[in-house]
Amino acid sequence: MIEFNPFLPEFRANPYPFFQQLREQDPVHQTASFTGAWVLTRYADVKAILSDHRVQVDNLPDRLGQKAAYLESGQNFAHLQQTIGAWLFFQNPPDHTHFRNLVSNYFASAAVEQLRTQIQTIVDQLIANVLDQGRMDIMSDLAAPLPTLVISTILDIPSEDQTQLTQWSYTLFRVFDQPISLRGYGRMEEAAQAFKGYFQTLIEQRKKSPGSDLLSQLLRTQTHSNVLSEEDFLGFCLMLFSVGQETTENMIGNSMLALLNHPQQLKQLKQEPTLIKKGVEELLRYDSPVQFLARMATSDLDIGGKTIRAGERIFLALGAANRDPHQFSEPDRLHFLRHQGQPIPFGSGIHYCLGAALARIQGQIAINTMIQKLLHLKLAPEPLKWRKNLVLRGLKSLPVTFEASQST
Repeated sequence: MIEFNPFLPEFRANPYPFFQQLREQDPVHQTASFTGAWVLTRYADVKAILSDHRVQVDNLPDRLGQKAAYLESGQNFAHLQQTIGAWLFFQNPPDHTHFRNLVSNYFASAAVEQLRTQIQTIVDQLIANVLDQGRMDIMSDLAAPLPTLVISTILDIPSEDQTQLTQWSYTLFRVFDQPISLRGYGRMEEAAQAFKGYFQTLIEQRKKSPGSDLLSQLLRTQTHSNVLSEEDFLGFCLMLFSVGQETTENMIGNSMLALLNHPQQLKQLKQEPTLIKKGVEELLRYDSPVQFLARMATSDLDIGGKTIRAGERIFLALGAANRDPHQFSEPDRLHFLRHQGQPIPFGSGIHYCLGAALARIQGQIAINTMIQKLLHLKLAPEPLKWRKNLVLRGLKSLPVTFEASQST
């Protein structure tokens, strides 16, 4: 009998053999690791659930509220619960539909394409900071600061506030780590309260003195019939910093590790920079930054000869789906000219990641600039360490050595 345990260090280091075993032997798997939740690993099953109206998003905010029963009298996780509950991927229609309709145009491909020059400037500066050193940690020197700087540009966040905001966002996103102590949840509650306080002040400032930033634009578009609540605005800002930070950071790190482990493919992208868009799509498929999406059945579902009961949780293994041989030929091969299959690194359906286009363009620019400007790019000998986040797959650090290009 297979027992799936995503908390094992060897799973974090390389989940794909475990996914393959599940996909082949028990693709609709009920596991004790998630207190009886189901894990789906086939592409067709995952894609179907993502658009099934009988399934809702995970009820994590409600479960956070229930943990207050274990706290001393008067204590709770109200700020954390409200903050997480305002993220789009924890909202169901009609709230989700209303919120998304109001902000989606700002994150469409055409809109974020206008940021390309600004993002390139940021990446160039981050690389210039380490160019003379001959080595860098891709995570701390580029992958982590890049989304912070990009989102700060979009929202016009003062530079002196960015480090603190990033620390709060990291703390908040640990809500997906497992297991978590009550003390850990307490730190998240403090971060959520501070995060909310900062953006409440910022929103009031922009109401009085609007600028050209995205927050000011959203405030100007408010009408009686088309309005976002204060909680919506707060959730939007917090989601941008938390989700936008982690997803982009891990995408860049995973992609660069894959290229460093596949020198021929790295050489191919370096020699054919026009392949970068296709390259990033394949890198997203090959080692997805988002490994799981959680859902909850609202009625009984029959999948693969098994019945998932109403109220039971379902973990959709995007990382497994993106390596399904029934959807992708030679799925364990990194192949930039792949024509078969449509990867789902950011999900699909009504909850398709709002910031997917922004993450992609940051990845394209960061990866292309590194492989063009840093010659003889190689992994440093230090052992790799992976984060313990259950939902996202990402490195704590990615040290490399290089020589500067003569053209830089």
